Amino acid sequence: MRKLTLDDIKDLREYERERDEFRRRVVEMKKRRRVQLGDLLTITFENTDTMRFQVQEMARAERMLTDEQIAYEVETYNELVPDDGELSATLFLEIDDLARLHEWLPKLTRIQHHVHIDVGGERSTARETDEARLTREDEITSTVHYLKFALTPAQQANFAAGPVYIVVDHPSYQATAELTDEQREEIAGDLVPG
Repeated sequence: MRKLTLDDIKDLREYERERDEFRRRVVEMKKRRRVQLGDLLTITFENTDTMRFQVQEMARAERMLTDEQIAYEVETYNELVPDDGELSATLFLEIDDLARLHEWLPKLTRIQHHVHIDVGGERSTARETDEARLTREDEITSTVHYLKFALTPAQQANFAAGPVYIVVDHPSYQATAELTDEQREEIAGDLVPG
């Protein structure tokens, strides 16, 4: 998949002119890329467009005006754009209640090592892109994890036809979700070399 470049990021005035339409398009796209994993977790598959949206919104919120500021954000978010043969996703712990959150954060340590994609009976286990920053290994986990999945050529070839499952097999939490046809079609585009 194509990585972002500095030229992909519009200056603030230009972005304001396209923001409403671009935001609407990305929100609709993310609906097709978001998968519920039981009661506590969701996973959203990322691509160049979702990461461009993140950089544009960050630049807008922080009023970033220099190429250096924006180049840093592009470099950071490019780590979340999948490489060829990969899928990239953000795993969210979806708990609004503070007491319940404090209950689950210590229970879900190392959750990032227990998320898999199963295509045709072949499993790919997630690897976290910034694990050291996001988890204190034996204490608590983060509410957000940035994951990548390397898919074999056979998995890539079979992805669009399915079935495709996202599996969580943590000792304290298990969930399985089968991707819908619409989700598989949307996410399969990430596996096209670019």
